[in-house]
Amino acid sequence: MLIPFLNLARQHAEVEAEVTHVLTRVMSRGVYILGPEVEAFEDEWARFCDARSAAAVGNGTDALVLALVASGAVRKGHADEVITSPLTAAYTALAIMNAGGVPVFADIDAETYTLDPQAVEAVITPRTRAIVPVHLYGQMVDMPAICDVATRHNLIVIEDAAQAHGALLGEKRAGTWGQAAAYSFYPTKNLGAYGDGGAVVSNDVRLIERIKTLRQGGHARALPDKIEGRNSRLDEIQAALLRVKLKHLEKWDRQRRNLADIYHQALSNSRIKIPVARSLKAHVYHLYVVQHPARDRLRSHLAEREIETMIHYPHLLHQQPLFWRSEQRAMPVAEHVVKRIFSLPLYPQFGRDECCAVVDAILDFDE
Repeated sequence: MLIPFLNLARQHAEVEAEVTHVLTRVMSRGVYILGPEVEAFEDEWARFCDARSAAAVGNGTDALVLALVASGAVRKGHADEVITSPLTAAYTALAIMNAGGVPVFADIDAETYTLDPQAVEAVITPRTRAIVPVHLYGQMVDMPAICDVATRHNLIVIEDAAQAHGALLGEKRAGTWGQAAAYSFYPTKNLGAYGDGGAVVSNDVRLIERIKTLRQGGHARALPDKIEGRNSRLDEIQAALLRVKLKHLEKWDRQRRNLADIYHQALSNSRIKIPVARSLKAHVYHLYVVQHPARDRLRSHLAEREIETMIHYPHLLHQQPLFWRSEQRAMPVAEHVVKRIFSLPLYPQFGRDECCAVVDAILDFDE
């Protein structure tokens, strides 16, 4: 049985009739940039996130860049330091650099793989301006602890929520803990567009208005206070498609949890270390990331069974030449974990029989 890591065509088949309808609506209207679909999506996404306001932009990286700039977390030419995780996509650190900041890395929690608040506090310097906690693999960072650190050191918190669509911590969603949160709608995300897209959400309406100005960097009025704007706008077609998918997001997140539960129960007594969730709805399983002491041999075994797996992420950011700094501390937890983690197939349209086939192959290897 061929089991690909992800099959987005299945999701499209589920919403194809709705998608066809809204595409016709947008094309017939003849408005393709910053029109009624974008405005409606911004309202609906802010409401979903329990935030007061949202600004849709071209992609998740731009969302993080603009949030850092509009919040004042990063000031061009000041070498402002921003603390984040070494275990994430490089776009997180690239966004900090693109905003004009200097990424500084802190170690992760051994159980959740998210940023460790104590490690964050250990790397704060007089140049530190902000923290970018990455809500990794579908689970939020320990935000009460992060916010406590930020408050005591007068730091700005901008959440990287690119992998946490719908995740909860207590009763709060991402974007309502810090000053703002950046989301990506890359096609593989829990809420994915049919191309690139992103958004910033915040309870600070003025911050969102600044982002809406800065995303239109080609206009003179979009350059207040000598802050550089950029050209980063979600188009009407992507907004309309995201509005369709948003109606299904909570159902799809439940399906992800149900599949994760199959993995949990079947693998709990194996050599696989399964993901740890802080609470039932804290994890939306954007990725189902496990550990195994013989990861590479196990992945080869699964590949022989035509089961595709991936590693998110194989290269820690603090060890990459672009981000490396001579004073950078070692990251013992991240450096241990990165040699053992890999991702099993899991998405809402993934079949239970496929899930069980993955389990059987893993248990065969572990016998």
